[in-house]
Amino acid sequence: MWLSAGVQRIGVAPDRPATKSGGVRLLLVVLLVLVLLPTWTDEEHMPRYAGTPEVRVRRLALDERDPARTRLGALDFLGSLQFRSGDRAFGGFSALAVSGRRFTLLSDGGLLFGFSMGPDLNPRNPWFGVLPRGPGRGWSKRERDSESLALGPDGRHAWVGFERDNAVWRYSGDFRRAEASRRPLQMRRWDANGGAEALVRLRDGSFLVFAESVRGDGGSPALRFDSDPTEPDARVAAFTLVPPAGYEATDAAELPDGRVVVLTRRLQRFPPLFTAKLMVVERAAIRAGARVEGREIATFAPPVLHDNLEGLAITREGGNTIVWIASDDNTSRWQRTLLLKFRLRAGA
Repeated sequence: MWLSAGVQRIGVAPDRPATKSGGVRLLLVVLLVLVLLPTWTDEEHMPRYAGTPEVRVRRLALDERDPARTRLGALDFLGSLQFRSGDRAFGGFSALAVSGRRFTLLSDGGLLFGFSMGPDLNPRNPWFGVLPRGPGRGWSKRERDSESLALGPDGRHAWVGFERDNAVWRYSGDFRRAEASRRPLQMRRWDANGGAEALVRLRDGSFLVFAESVRGDGGSPALRFDSDPTEPDARVAAFTLVPPAGYEATDAAELPDGRVVVLTRRLQRFPPLFTAKLMVVERAAIRAGARVEGREIATFAPPVLHDNLEGLAITREGGNTIVWIASDDNTSRWQRTLLLKFRLRAGA
């Protein structure tokens, strides 16, 4: 199956014909950019889609050795999709958000890929875009290290966590404009390559932000904002998340009963390079100064589907709680962009 129709570009202004004076201004702008443009000797280019990518989709079994297998811990497997494209910029998706039938994947280079999809697990109407603004000038990938994403319930706003800058930005729901940003004081000492990896907006309007890095005591710094973290008057409570030994938090989402699901991942030198664990945290445990531990409910390791799992979303389908998990392929050929669908078993 190919996704190639119904594509829209977002965050890009339409071209306008240049007048004579406009041409002079354009030349001056180009010269200024050439003066200010950083060299690329030690920085990775900001990835961009080459036109409109064609995306190929295929389904995978949970366990190729046992295609009939559907059970994984407290989860029931409902299906999976693998996305592939010839566009070199496609992939690297570190965050996932689902609102109704609208799916949004955000890469760690500020690129967006979305589509609509119902219970039939057939994606339709794909769209592609790029964050209009972010930390720095955006010339290099490290200035758009977007690792986490949360959507508002009314669809008017979206929040993005940037890892290297340890900042949270708020965008319009269609990602056409940036509205606000903030580098909270409590996040400024987080590791540059282990910062705001997970971000979740809770139904009461508060936000949780989890760092990726694990400190010597086995815990990762985390914050609870009582309101929009981009607003200076948001009150902050610091706590510590204790992931499974050797694992780091990569995303989080809220269950219908208020508990928080945290996706954690381990990277090791020898195969399997990536494994992941899903843990559930009691909401009451999240309070200022607490060391918060969770209960493991699923492990992603051979022979079941596993990869660099970094995106997590929770939806409802009928009376069922649906768990969506996405993988970041680091835009490499030997990894995969996966979207996994599970049902959380009743009483889990």
